[in-house]
Amino acid sequence: MYNSKDMNTSKTIKMFAVALLFTAIKIQTALANDYTILAFGDSLTAGYGLEQEQGFTRQLEQKLNQQGHNIIVINGGVSGDTTSGGLSRLEWVLSSANPDLVIVELGANDALRGITPAITRANMDKILSILEEAKVKTLVAGMIAPPNMGGEYGIRFNRIFPELAQKYNNDLYPFFLEGVAGNPELNQSDAMHPNSEGVSIIVKNIIPHILKSLEKIHSSQQ
Repeated sequence: MYNSKDMNTSKTIKMFAVALLFTAIKIQTALANDYTILAFGDSLTAGYGLEQEQGFTRQLEQKLNQQGHNIIVINGGVSGDTTSGGLSRLEWVLSSANPDLVIVELGANDALRGITPAITRANMDKILSILEEAKVKTLVAGMIAPPNMGGEYGIRFNRIFPELAQKYNNDLYPFFLEGVAGNPELNQSDAMHPNSEGVSIIVKNIIPHILKSLEKIHSSQQ
């Protein structure tokens, strides 16, 4: 349990992280590029425990540009965010970033905290409806509940991402940590956050899905 001092400290740290995010978005979107991708998520997106160059968004941007694309990837991750936290900040992040594509990577903290799947579903539904209304192409990065949450919880939780992606006609990357989760060689000592090598695998696996989404954007602009 946290006492009031701990809670106030945690709140201050999170507010500071959001303020830094806002500044970074303003700087990045001032640069010229063909496409802007907003990676909107939690610590898995933010790059918890990693040097800046090792994090998901930086590795993704570098790999895409090495392949000949001219793309900026904005780090819209805030460590500790649940789907509720993501929903609360989505609209102002969108207004600042003006992205062509949004990767939504949320839900891991909901499962770790045992948040009722109905709440996670309602938050994700609202997030995707906001993106649909904003006419922003969206790639849903799915999450899978840890086994210790029990079978019934897992069934209800794991269905959220594919079902809502289908509802809103979004592209889906079924499991953000595919090929990395559960492998100690690809994760940090906490066994939850990928290390640099783990991030590289995530980037390699998700890029085909990102390029597919970008091709749809390109086709719609013709």
